[in-house]
Amino acid sequence: MGRVALTEVSRPNATLVEDDIEAVIRGLKARLVGEMAVSGPDLARSLTDLGLIDEYRLYFHPVVLGRGKPFFAGPRPPLRLVATDHVGEGVIRLTYVPA
Repeated sequence: MGRVALTEVSRPNATLVEDDIEAVIRGLKARLVGEMAVSGPDLARSLTDLGLIDEYRLYFHPVVLGRGKPFFAGPRPPLRLVATDHVGEGVIRLTYVPA
């Protein structure tokens, strides 16, 4: 199955990026207050390579699903663990910042 290109987003707090992702994300970070969530290893890797990730929050659920895509598909960036939290029934959040 091929990929379908998005032409619009229906969520009020979502931004569709069509060209220079670095410029768009830097602009959003400069003008917005609060947090931006990024999902998926491909986008996270691109933003990591550009130095645009301030904090990683990894959630661990006690479920084995089989296959999956590694979050850090390439070399893992140097990270420093800054917090661990129990956030739900059997769910742990690990918070890292770039080292």
